[in-house]
Amino acid sequence: MAVARIIPNRYTDDPKAGAGFFNEVLGLETAMAMDFITIYRSAAQPMAQISILSEDPSGLRPAYSVGVDDVDAVHARAVEAGHEIVYALRDEPWGVRRFFVRDPLGDIANIVQNKD
Repeated sequence: MAVARIIPNRYTDDPKAGAGFFNEVLGLETAMAMDFITIYRSAAQPMAQISILSEDPSGLRPAYSVGVDDVDAVHARAVEAGHEIVYALRDEPWGVRRFFVRDPLGDIANIVQNKD
């Protein structure tokens, strides 16, 4: 199992409101834009990303997302270690498989794998 990226999640009423700053000031490109989320990334370092959300469809607010290549294996290890699963492992309609786990610092982590 490998971690591909770790992305901070920021919340605001309008996830597109930061476009001028992220695109024009920082020079990031828009990697994904949906009603509830906009993801910006570096063209030079595509795994350098930030997610701006109005709200996660789960109703929860994960502090960060960890992209992995085997979400089922991470889920199994988290359960075995006794970590609190706060959003069950599932396939989402926008093409990811994910679950949320509470980390030892009390934050919620979105553990996600893109489906091919």
